[in-house]
Amino acid sequence: MSSHRFTVGQTVYLRPARYDRTATPAGSYRITRLLPEESGDLQYRIKSVRDAHERVANESQLDRGQPA
Repeated sequence: MSSHRFTVGQTVYLRPARYDRTATPAGSYRITRLLPEESGDLQYRIKSVRDAHERVANESQLDRGQPA
């Protein structure tokens, strides 16, 4: 079992999946909860720093800080 790369309270940058049909916007999010693995990818509950929206994201969609 892998351990989470990010911690609660950390700010991360979300890169939505290429064919994401939910129209999740890329941007900065704060980790609010660590979730279990699903389909081989650890998950996180994240909250946008720009608005009050919360969502679930896979670890593979997250990066530390802003994109280059």
